[in-house]
Amino acid sequence: PKALNLEPALTESEALKRIKSMSDKNKVMKSYIGMGYYDTIVPTVILRNMLENPGWYTAYTPYQAEIAQGRLEMLLNFQTLCSDLTGLPMSVASLLDESTAAAEAMQMCFSLKGKKGKKNKFFISKDVHPQTIALIQTRSGVLGIDVVVGDH
Repeated sequence: PKALNLEPALTESEALKRIKSMSDKNKVMKSYIGMGYYDTIVPTVILRNMLENPGWYTAYTPYQAEIAQGRLEMLLNFQTLCSDLTGLPMSVASLLDESTAAAEAMQMCFSLKGKKGKKNKFFISKDVHPQTIALIQTRSGVLGIDVVVGDH
């Protein structure tokens, strides 16, 4: 076998110095991701009992070495809260980004509707973020759903 053409090995200190010199070239720029998400005030009771509760992000089972179990329990509690507050028989909460969650909601609407009727149209406001509209249009295409983007 041919020998690998690698640089000489570095000590930990040398490697850290090299990484630091590489990261010093990074520039901190202003992020425009989100297109309209602004600072939000979260009520203290939500912060304390949901976001700052270590039970949601601490692994507490020997077979669940990551925080997934806490996330699932938090989603279940949030979905139950939404159903209780709205009186609706079901709700969907997601750890997905906004666009994917919107597409998931559209798909849920048509799953609940079933095959009855031929109306496969889904309305979305023109004021929704462009990336959300684009993803819904992409997902709807393979599902045979006609997306109508318009003014409300």
